[in-house]
Amino acid sequence: KKLAFDRLIGLMILIALSPLMLILAIAVRLDSPGPIFFRQKRYGFNNQMIEVLKFRSLYWDQSDITGTQQVTKTDKRVTRLGRILRKTSLDELPQFFNVLNNSMSVVGPRPAMAHEVNKYDSIYERRLYAKPGITGPWQIGGRSDLNLEVSVALDLNYVFNWSFSQDLAIIL
Repeated sequence: KKLAFDRLIGLMILIALSPLMLILAIAVRLDSPGPIFFRQKRYGFNNQMIEVLKFRSLYWDQSDITGTQQVTKTDKRVTRLGRILRKTSLDELPQFFNVLNNSMSVVGPRPAMAHEVNKYDSIYERRLYAKPGITGPWQIGGRSDLNLEVSVALDLNYVFNWSFSQDLAIIL
């Protein structure tokens, strides 16, 4: 049921927003040199590595292609267009391709970074029992303003108490 919902929503959003995504792709290319997409390895369902897609919002630096350095609100590496993309979350639109390839869900726990998973104890690892989402309780609960413990607690609550109506409420 959730898989069918994800695929349907993902396809509908990609079709509906394809003109905007094309414009954004061209804008990213014109804004600064480098690839259009940023690809980052993260942990997904059952601790499997996935490649999360985003529109590139930082100046391209081959020395940090893994994206392990934390980006701050005043980070000098963020491009002019990148500031807008990040503020509006438009940089995350390519993740709907992740939904179509079944590595992500529309709603779910935040895709975990390696440095975070290394800090997990057995209870935290349970957040990896669900496919990561483009959005989720962590995003509507405070996004990057949350510390790791609060973010994981929101994700665990989501995993243990999942419901279709909760997914719809998060999307809305």
